[in-house]
Amino acid sequence: MFTGIVQAVGRTLSVGHRLEVAAALPRVPSVGDSVAINGCCLTHIGGDALTFELSDETLARTTFGRLSQNTAVNVELALRVGDPMGGHFVSGHVDCVGALLRRESGAAGERFTFRAPDEFAKYLVDKGSITVDGVSLTVVEPNANDFHVWLIPHTLESTTLGQMREGSEVNLEFDLLARYVERILIYRP
Repeated sequence: MFTGIVQAVGRTLSVGHRLEVAAALPRVPSVGDSVAINGCCLTHIGGDALTFELSDETLARTTFGRLSQNTAVNVELALRVGDPMGGHFVSGHVDCVGALLRRESGAAGERFTFRAPDEFAKYLVDKGSITVDGVSLTVVEPNANDFHVWLIPHTLESTTLGQMREGSEVNLEFDLLARYVERILIYRP
């Protein structure tokens, strides 16, 4: 479980089925620990860098299949008992890949507009939570499968979102609670 509060911006050293990331983290993860890279929960298998084995499913469902070497990525270690819960509950199970449509400057930050695949529009709720490349954000004014988020300067500077260009692809994870409620409503007697 994660919170969507990025702890470090790392750099990819190798990509593909074996992903290696260099990142300065508050603690060194042990072999077998879960680490979120751009919002995707991966298992650290050891080595000098953060090292992960990626399945075909992970490469297909996330942006990892299109990552290149020396790309900046958001990194978060798994939540431990007693850690602050600063964002929202993030499983690290990426639902889909979305795209950044627009960046607009505001008085105290920027408004980003993203597009999700049509089948995920039902999870976009005004003032609801969403995880974009591992960053916990609040949905603003969803319109069909497009939605806005406001980013303060701190978030732009301390995550990869500040480097993002229009057209960039992102990993999206929709609110976990909404998914559970939907499943319960579908299968109630």
